[in-house]
Amino acid sequence: MTDPAADLLPEGLEDRLPQSTAAVARIERAVLGVLDAHGYDRVRPPLIEFMQSMARRMDGVKTRHLFRFVDPKSLRTLALRSDMTVQVGRIAATGLANASRPLRLCYAGQVVKIAGSQLDPRRENLQLGAELIGSDSVAAAAEIVELAIASLEAAGATGISVDFTLPDLVDTLAVQEFPLTPEQVVAVRRELDAKDAGGLKEAGGEAYLPLLYASGPFDEAIEKLAGIDTVGVLASRIEGLRQIAHRVSGRARLTLDPSERHGFEYQSWFGFTLYADGVRGTLGRGGTYSIGGTDEAATGFSLYPEELVEAVKAEEPRQNTVFLPLGHDPAAGAKLRAEGWRTVAALSEADDPARLGCSHRLEGTAPVAI
Repeated sequence: MTDPAADLLPEGLEDRLPQSTAAVARIERAVLGVLDAHGYDRVRPPLIEFMQSMARRMDGVKTRHLFRFVDPKSLRTLALRSDMTVQVGRIAATGLANASRPLRLCYAGQVVKIAGSQLDPRRENLQLGAELIGSDSVAAAAEIVELAIASLEAAGATGISVDFTLPDLVDTLAVQEFPLTPEQVVAVRRELDAKDAGGLKEAGGEAYLPLLYASGPFDEAIEKLAGIDTVGVLASRIEGLRQIAHRVSGRARLTLDPSERHGFEYQSWFGFTLYADGVRGTLGRGGTYSIGGTDEAATGFSLYPEELVEAVKAEEPRQNTVFLPLGHDPAAGAKLRAEGWRTVAALSEADDPARLGCSHRLEGTAPVAI
């Protein structure tokens, strides 16, 4: 008796069938093409690293997502990567430590985590991204945001939206403008994340209430934020946001949620989230940060295009394919492949080109539409 569970995959993992795989491959090529055209060199870190090294560079952030096991060779704990950004930071700090800065690197690869969430149970993702090592300036942030938008456009996303945030906002205001104790800083961050006005008051953060309403379309929200900052401690950040927004004006819908910190645990002064029409959830995030272990400034973004693949795979164009009948001239088939055609050779007289997904049939030395 056949066991119906014998071929089940673990929860959160799935096979990619041909149409979906074609969409993934096209998106990866398109994004990497954009990054290469802008001077970002690709690096390819290993899938597995020593757990201790990876955790040190993650500063404890998201280490709970790592699959861990013992290396039979060294007897040390290994981990499957859940985020390639920290690996790129390690490469910049070691193998490319003496390379000129700013250093532009890009990457693409699979990442895995122990468990998904209720909204997104997927445990394996394709991560694509770029890191600008050696700068977290406004100019660097603007380049990265523009590059992220261009990458999504090349991947086929439409109706792109970018939501800006200031991850260190509470820390900055708590020093002078709206003073808080260290314990209150933690509580105020928590209540702002929850968008809980009552909880914010109870945490001693009544002065931070206006931040709950300084969000929405960028032009309106930035004016509200500027109105809150009466002392001017946010002046440089507000001006920076305006410059970044001006750089990408007309390329995407821009919004601002200055107190949003979900997904920005290690970013410094600037962060952004990417969305697109017809795609569930976020497509990616980016911002400024310091590389763990060296504290070198950097700016970057990561895309997770799995939901975009689901949105576009049905419309993914099939490549023209030429059916090569029995007894065809091998040189003619080779010439077609050199010209960019895809060929499928017959194995028997019973082979049907239409059923095999072919769009053309070789007649003599030329392809003829079926």
